Amino acid sequence: MRRLLLIDDDEALAGPLAQYLARFDLQLEAVTRPSQALARLGTERFDALILDGMLPEMDGFEFCKRLRAGGEPWRDMPVLMLTARGDLTDRVVGLELGADDYLPKPFEPRELAARLQTILRRTRLAPVAAPAAPPPSTRLCFDGLEIDTARREVRCANGLVELTGTEYELLLMLAREPGKVFSRDDILNRLRGQEAELFTRAVDILVSRLRRKLEPVQALKTLRNAGYCFALPEKR
Repeated sequence: MRRLLLIDDDEALAGPLAQYLARFDLQLEAVTRPSQALARLGTERFDALILDGMLPEMDGFEFCKRLRAGGEPWRDMPVLMLTARGDLTDRVVGLELGADDYLPKPFEPRELAARLQTILRRTRLAPVAAPAAPPPSTRLCFDGLEIDTARREVRCANGLVELTGTEYELLLMLAREPGKVFSRDDILNRLRGQEAELFTRAVDILVSRLRRKLEPVQALKTLRNAGYCFALPEKR
């Protein structure tokens, strides 16, 4: 079973939700405070986090920011944020800080299960023992940029580029088909793997965040009213 850690100060939520998610081979464990979550992440392995936006000690957005900024092994763990309302600002902030998906409260457990299954499929944590020397065929090489698909690493002139799971998947999707134009809807459907409410602003934010991390390499091109494409030539 895939192990999930819920961080939510609503103690009544964990029990029923754990029973429901068990139907989908998802083992849910819960804490009510960020400090408790950090303690468990330091000693246990989880496959994803479910993070409430409103928490004691620090809010979920600050916790997500610290999670992504640190050097700990769980930095790239998939994060699904729960927001108290379907507020656009909450969604944008969560995605900017590195959340992989969001779900407004109150939510249907079946939708939560579907979204968790999606991010677990597309965002794989690094294996405990990585291959010592991945074969050359796992590398995509371009002028100024290299993607190692075996290690899920991206390098440019400034060295290793730290990306979230969603940022990496977006870059890989575009880089595998250089020059092909992907609309915002294409990107949403490909990354989420399911039909979902179209939230095109989230794609713009994701692309902007990825561009900043890849600087000075100009790998992503915007085509007005069309979408985005990968613009770097392959290294010969």
